[in-house]
Amino acid sequence: MGYGHLRAAHALADALEERVVQVDRPPLTDGDEARLWHRVRAAYELASRLSTLPYAGAPLKWLLDEVTSIPALHPYRDLSQPTRGVMTLDRLIRKNLGRGLLEELRRTGRPLLTTFYSPAILADRAGLDRVYCVVTDTDVNRIWAPRSPQATRIRYLVPTPRAAKRLRAYGVPSHRILFTGYPLPHELVGGPGLELLTRNLAARIVRLDREGEFRRERREEVAHFLGPLPDEEEGRPPLLAFAVGGAGAQATLPGAFLPSMRRDIEAGRLRVALVAGMRPKVAEVLKGCVKSVGLEGSPGVEILFDEEMGAYFTKMNALLARTDLLWTKPSELCFFGALGLPLILASPVGAHERLNRRWVREAGAGVKQRDPRFAGEWLGDMLSEGTLAAAAWAGFMRLPKFGLYRILEAVKDDAVPLQGASHRA
Repeated sequence: MGYGHLRAAHALADALEERVVQVDRPPLTDGDEARLWHRVRAAYELASRLSTLPYAGAPLKWLLDEVTSIPALHPYRDLSQPTRGVMTLDRLIRKNLGRGLLEELRRTGRPLLTTFYSPAILADRAGLDRVYCVVTDTDVNRIWAPRSPQATRIRYLVPTPRAAKRLRAYGVPSHRILFTGYPLPHELVGGPGLELLTRNLAARIVRLDREGEFRRERREEVAHFLGPLPDEEEGRPPLLAFAVGGAGAQATLPGAFLPSMRRDIEAGRLRVALVAGMRPKVAEVLKGCVKSVGLEGSPGVEILFDEEMGAYFTKMNALLARTDLLWTKPSELCFFGALGLPLILASPVGAHERLNRRWVREAGAGVKQRDPRFAGEWLGDMLSEGTLAAAAWAGFMRLPKFGLYRILEAVKDDAVPLQGASHRA
């Protein structure tokens, strides 16, 4: 709900030379419809932020888990029965939710490529063909499939084999599902030959492997895939990027971990980038965290913020190209582990993020966040022992990297313009 879907939409829009249109905002909504979308979005974002609070947030955490719940996949069985969420969305569509999008699609005759379930489902319910839905989590709630999934016209483009199995369990026919991977930005991958990805990874491996432990263990393997590693990166400080979720969850976490990193930052052994996204209030919280530990004005700390959506994603991609370690909740950024970015996974918000975290850890591409008060110590150990370099390598080797190009191939016959992302309904 938010950055995860918009991030995927922007990668696709850039590749298709189209613009992102949000179904819950003008020009596709009038006043009444826009207010309805806003109420639902605001309620979710508030619950997401408050659910991270100790003790007081427990009830809201339980509520979010209920709303986003995903049943156990095994044993394989029929999970096609509509849930409360499916029926609620169906009622909202009957009340003309999304009518602006439908009017636009009928007027232009253009296909729909969306990175969220509700635009796809409302278009499908209206009988429109050429509807593509890009799934943005490793596993999904029943609400991603329509009330009558066996008859759907939606073509699902999924990031993991597990998501494909899940949609089949929900009743979506196999021929309507294609495994592609998540659409990572072209400027971070560089094309099907992975030119930019491998260049960035080669430098990252050196910066992450302080004592050379990983390179001694995997010398031949690394040389085979990356060639000679850049000697000039030896001894340069790694860059840790901490990314706050779109709802602002966990924005205060740097106040807990920065004190333990201060000595390394001031000595030039570590650099930190705090990502506030598009929210001014979150940027202010992060600035306060930096100031409270005496690092205001330090060249080793930066804050990324931009209120304009396209500018933010452009800046974020540029930051990720030089990032060595990504600390985030297990949102859509889990898929960026495929770039060879080792992940430190903060507490999940919702059942889908718990499954995202499991997917990353099973691939060896990241580790669970430890006590943030001592982050400087446990990160230092991981850098010295080669643990993070090994996680970077596992992500590169095991996670899907070609999602953008597979999706473009899947939709090329329609020359699909992007109709973008929506927020949860």
